[in-house]
Amino acid sequence: MLHEAFGWAATAVFLMSYFVREAALLRKIQAVAAMLWLLYGVTIHSLPVIASNAMVAAVAIYTSVFPLRNQAKAPTGSGSAR
Repeated sequence: MLHEAFGWAATAVFLMSYFVREAALLRKIQAVAAMLWLLYGVTIHSLPVIASNAMVAAVAIYTSVFPLRNQAKAPTGSGSAR
């Protein structure tokens, strides 16, 4: 069955994401997994699965294209305030 193939592929990709340490690569893997879950949702006609994974995929893709910047920069140097 096609929907089972999408579901198992999405599970495998999602599981793989737990072994990724690089943030940019993690977001790309999350996007792929979410798109596979979205296809799974389409094949089983489940609006909650489709909607939630469309949002996850959109955010993962957006943050891959436009990485979030850390606004609060850590102080440099090894001295402590007195």
